[in-house]
Amino acid sequence: MSSVRRSLAFSLADSYVGVALQLASTLLISRLLTPTEIGIFAVAAVLAALASTFRDFGVAEYLIQEKNLTDDKIRSAFAANIAVSWLMAGALFASSGAVADFYRQAGIADVMRIQAINFVLIPFGAVTMAYFRRQLNYRPIFIAGLLANITSFIVAVGAALAGLSYMSLAWSGLAGVVVSVAVSIVMRPRDFPAWPAFKGMRDVIHFGKHASGIYLLGQVGKNAPEAVIGRALDMAGAAFYSRANGLMEIFNRLFMRSIMQVCLPYFSQAAREQQGTSTVYLRVATLLTGIGWPFMLYVGIVAYSAVRLLYGPQWTESVPLAQILCVAAILELPYLLASEVMMAEGRVDQSSRLQVPLQGLRLLGLLLVFPFGLTGLCYGLVAAALGGAIVSHRFLHRIIGLRFPAMVSACLPSALVTLISVTPVALAAIAVGQNEENFVVFFAAGSVATPIAWLAALRVLHHPFWLEVCKLFGQARVLLRAGR
Repeated sequence: MSSVRRSLAFSLADSYVGVALQLASTLLISRLLTPTEIGIFAVAAVLAALASTFRDFGVAEYLIQEKNLTDDKIRSAFAANIAVSWLMAGALFASSGAVADFYRQAGIADVMRIQAINFVLIPFGAVTMAYFRRQLNYRPIFIAGLLANITSFIVAVGAALAGLSYMSLAWSGLAGVVVSVAVSIVMRPRDFPAWPAFKGMRDVIHFGKHASGIYLLGQVGKNAPEAVIGRALDMAGAAFYSRANGLMEIFNRLFMRSIMQVCLPYFSQAAREQQGTSTVYLRVATLLTGIGWPFMLYVGIVAYSAVRLLYGPQWTESVPLAQILCVAAILELPYLLASEVMMAEGRVDQSSRLQVPLQGLRLLGLLLVFPFGLTGLCYGLVAAALGGAIVSHRFLHRIIGLRFPAMVSACLPSALVTLISVTPVALAAIAVGQNEENFVVFFAAGSVATPIAWLAALRVLHHPFWLEVCKLFGQARVLLRAGR
């Protein structure tokens, strides 16, 4: 677990630095560029993100989960990554003119052509970074991410000040990719294969076709609500949902992205060492719900204050939607890593098949927007989350032998911690309420009281997360003493 904790610390640090620099960049760029200029880049970025789903082709996941990783398999993964990435680069470049004509914005073509260069370069760093993840060696990834984020920030702001308009964001992305690839090459192990080869390509393609399906269906499910709402209702409804869902995304940006980066290597290591992935999964579920459930229930309680503070008075219609989405998020959390543990077991085909019922239930839930509006849609997502949890458990029971009573026992301590953690802010919400006069004070007081109650609950109930907190503070003390 020490290597996992160290890797998670580096991953969280990388995530927090990236979020901080992105926030600073957004604050500055929003004042240097017009909405139209930012919109031109945003449209091109959406298309690039869709192409990225295919570009990755599950190569990183293949290298991480492969039980017998050889030089030939690394070379074949490198070759597959180059082939798919360059194909997507060509598609972006070739379609840039048609997309620009469709949107009647010539600048979109310029941005897409720069993004195509990114796709050409990325494979030369992606395979090495995947190998570092497999080894749970996140120090090079942190260094590459830190330098890339700083470079992107400097280039974005500097180019915008120089008057390069929307192209400042395109050049910023390219600069970050160049730095990241360069760092990966410099820090690559001496004996690491440097050239691609086609031997063993069939295994990579077999894995990649399933992995691509996982992420493609996941993207469809993630982006479907706004698309359905915009068609069934109006753009204002889509915006209200987006703001409500944005509160849930805070948890994803602060924690889940980093955790997802580490969990697949952790599960894969456990599978290679035959530790019993069911036991490992239960341990992770206990830790994840121990921090995720209190956060989500707290957000549901202070939703009015949070929306009012973050978005302004014009967005209060998002409050009841956010509260319902908190319930959906709580139901989803214990099984959020089901795909990763199945891939770690070498069952990427089952992981891909799981996405079909998960996203199918989600799309069915979205249809409730037609008779019942936004509230009905959100309740539909709660029903989909419950159905998805049931389906996910059935898959995990078949693949890793996960038993439902064991899952309940693993999550019960987190449920007790959650109830204790939110009791002070819940009582305050009932006794005092939240309104225009007190929302700032209420949010500030709740943000102090809830973490204190959470730590106390972890300590009193001997929750496994308390051990992680103690070790974190212990490491911080060591660093402080060393700094003196």
